[in-house]
Amino acid sequence: MSRKSSGTPVDATIIDGIPTAGGLHCETTALGVLLTHGGLSLPEPMLFGLGAGLSFIYWDSKQQALPFLGGRVKPFALTQALTDRLGVELREEETTSPRTAWDQLRTTIDRGIPVGLQLDSRDLEYFGSRVHFAGHVVAMYGYDDDTAYLVDTAQQGGEVSTSLASLARARAARGPMSARHRAFTVEVPAAATRPERIRESIVPAITACAKEFLTPPIANLGNQGILTAAKRIPSWFDRVDDPARDLPVIAMLMERAGTGGALFRNLYRDFLSESAEIVERRSHADVIGEGAARFAESALLWTQASESIARAGSTGDSDLLTEAADALRDIEGIETAAMTSLASLETA
Repeated sequence: MSRKSSGTPVDATIIDGIPTAGGLHCETTALGVLLTHGGLSLPEPMLFGLGAGLSFIYWDSKQQALPFLGGRVKPFALTQALTDRLGVELREEETTSPRTAWDQLRTTIDRGIPVGLQLDSRDLEYFGSRVHFAGHVVAMYGYDDDTAYLVDTAQQGGEVSTSLASLARARAARGPMSARHRAFTVEVPAAATRPERIRESIVPAITACAKEFLTPPIANLGNQGILTAAKRIPSWFDRVDDPARDLPVIAMLMERAGTGGALFRNLYRDFLSESAEIVERRSHADVIGEGAARFAESALLWTQASESIARAGSTGDSDLLTEAADALRDIEGIETAAMTSLASLETA
């Protein structure tokens, strides 16, 4: 533990040696902080891919102001999958009691262990968007009488802080994707840091992600969800209250809301490219490399679709929504082909 020197009260409890630059995606940023502190440092795309983080969801309901397009698995599933795959011990706590939640968090920080927190980003004072999102994840590494010291994505500032009162509100939030004051830590055994353990985990992570994507339980998820979104997008002028305001927000969330661009496809492309360089079997490397090329292609189309949606809102041109829908149909074909090939690695 140490005293923080720049702008932090001298009585603050701060954990030394925390990487605070922040990444592209909230959950991989927080998980990266915890793992690095435990002795395992991996690039963010590798964290995302080993956690089988890629997915797709189209979600809309009467309770929502806007339709939601998501490109990842549900919050915390990535962390659970990665720690299980690498043999990292994951300790999770949930409680309905705000006081118990704070006491547990403070005790863990006092022991010199950074903590991952799932909460609603809208209540964090530094956060750029005032939209409710209870699936946000940060790493906490210190506190004083009034303030919590956190690591968030680079877009949000990396090394950030918020009042303890706002942190308590964010952790207590309810609604879609929320958890009951979820807090988690990791313990990294030496075996999990071996390069061969990482290498051996790549193909199982890829095939697990591919199979989930290709066999969704409902039509709003995976490759079927992309087609569902393509059907719905042309009607969005009738769906949203103010297209000029709302459609650019949807587009912004696809590109800049912690997705790494292109609805997480850039992250997965980079994971596959790196994996093709380090897997042992040449046949695996070839298939994974082809998958990386296909996701590079789909990433460009996702960005094109988001730009069409934004321009539809700013111009009032409904044909642009049809263009976005057509792009999604092309994306579904590309990603289905990529995932079908990647899923075959299990039997190769």
